[in-house]
Amino acid sequence: METPTNIQIEVSVEIPVKTLADYAYQAIDKHFQKTMKWEKSVKKDEDPEALHQMRVGIRRLRTAINQFSRYLDLPETINDKNIRKIARILGNLRDLDVLKQMIENDYLPHLLKKEKTSLKVAFAALEKQRGIAVTHVYQMFKDELYRCFKVECQSWLDHPIYQPFTFIPVNHILPELLMPMVSEFCLHSGWLVGTEILGSQILINEKITPMELEKTVDKHGEILHGLRKKAKSLRYQMELFSELYSDDFSNQILAVKQIQEVLGMLQDIVVLQGWLSNIFKSEMDSELGGLKTLLAVNRYKLWQEWQPIQKHFLLAETRYDLHLTVLQVN
Repeated sequence: METPTNIQIEVSVEIPVKTLADYAYQAIDKHFQKTMKWEKSVKKDEDPEALHQMRVGIRRLRTAINQFSRYLDLPETINDKNIRKIARILGNLRDLDVLKQMIENDYLPHLLKKEKTSLKVAFAALEKQRGIAVTHVYQMFKDELYRCFKVECQSWLDHPIYQPFTFIPVNHILPELLMPMVSEFCLHSGWLVGTEILGSQILINEKITPMELEKTVDKHGEILHGLRKKAKSLRYQMELFSELYSDDFSNQILAVKQIQEVLGMLQDIVVLQGWLSNIFKSEMDSELGGLKTLLAVNRYKLWQEWQPIQKHFLLAETRYDLHLTVLQVN
């Protein structure tokens, strides 16, 4: 009897389907661990990057909690209010570091000696404010709220509890999960800053002067900052699911990221100018006239960079493409 050779055996391997629970756990675990990873370095206060990374971690964790909490049984301490408080304390310190870096790297080298001398007053005030902010961060680490947040978050990660809905395959419900954030982003009033509505048209003031721009930003700065925050949250959430989409989805993430970055740089200038004005008050023009001019120039350049993005996203087809891309889960 001959022994058969070259026998081919077909083996069917079933690829496990990831559920909403899988992605919720993955997001919370990833961003919580990143936040905790930088805690010791932040306590040492030796490297501004550690604070930056911890702040990013807590911000991303907040987005994940806001998105998924309704589908999970989380401990009482793990809520938006508490995470926002932690993020605000870290953010207050980080904002001062950003101001210092901006002054030192972007503006100080271009100023006359007289203005560099005047800025010593600003740096002294900044160091004093930073000392207070550091104290608040140290106190936060000791507070019962922060300690409970750490313990209860890790406890949930060790023994997660889910609502029944989370065991549905995520690709079955992903468009519905993301679409509310997409709609809030597209319908934010920040898109209309610097525009005029005539009939059915939205007209952008492409001939805005630097002085008009300063007034516009002063009046509507918070609205623009709100749009930036919507872009940031949408980007964070889209990035969680990029593996389930095509390259078009990745390109949309990059577009949202660009919006976040341009509006972020514009907000940094607004914050810096406001902070300097509080210190120098009526003497701002006489003491730091050159710096004020540089701030205005950079603000105008950023606005010229922003307007084509704004014009593109005000097109109905642009928003339609974004919605369509979110609907097309692989």
